Amino acid sequence: MKKSLNVSIDGWNNGEHIPAKFAFGKIPETGHFELGGNTSPAIAWDGAPEGTKSYAIICHDPDVPSVADDVNQEEKFVSADLPRVNFYHWVLADIPVDITSLAEGVASQAVTPRGKPSGKKDYGLAGLNNYTQWFAGDPDMEGNYADYDGPCPPWNDSIVHHYYFTVYALNTEKLELNEIFDANDVIKAIENHVVAEGSWMGTYSMNPDVEG
Repeated sequence: MKKSLNVSIDGWNNGEHIPAKFAFGKIPETGHFELGGNTSPAIAWDGAPEGTKSYAIICHDPDVPSVADDVNQEEKFVSADLPRVNFYHWVLADIPVDITSLAEGVASQAVTPRGKPSGKKDYGLAGLNNYTQWFAGDPDMEGNYADYDGPCPPWNDSIVHHYYFTVYALNTEKLELNEIFDANDVIKAIENHVVAEGSWMGTYSMNPDVEG
C-alpha cells in the first residue's frame, strides 16, 4: 500500500483559489485576457518512506474541454456537460532525493513566448507541458514549453478548473526517459516505482461570472 507524502504550497490554501501571480492568464479590467505572473509556486514535501531515491512532480488540470470548437469564442460558452480531459502544466522528473522543496519562481518567473527549454536543471529533469501543443502553429508563441506554466482556462468556460500539484516519491534515482519527454512519458515510467505520493490543489477561472 502506497504511503502519503505531505505536500504543501506557499501561495494559497489547499483547495482554494490560485492567485493570478501563479497563472499564465488573468481576468483583465477590460476584455477577456491579460498575462498573469506565471510564477512557479513554492512547493515542499515530507514524509517519504525509507527506500525513496528520487521525486517527480506533475501538475495537471482535469477540467480542460475535450473539444475546443467553442473555446474563447465571443457569444459562446463551454458547456459544463462537455467531456473533459487532462492538461499538464508542470512536468519534472529525477528530482534528487535530498531536495524536498522548490522555491517560488525556480521553474518560471513570467510568461516566456516560445517556451522554456526542457532537460536537466539543478533541481531535476524538466519535461514538456501541454502549452507545447496548445501554441503549435501560432507564429508568435509556438515552441517547446517545459517545466512550469500556470493556469489559463478558457475565458468562456462555465466551470471552475482544478489544478492538482502531485509529488511522487520513487524507488529509483533515474527514470527511463528520452531526451524530450512529457507527462505521459513520466506517468508510464513511474509505474511500479511510486512508494508514496501527495497532492495540493487549487482552483482557477478566467470567467468573471464563475467563482474560482
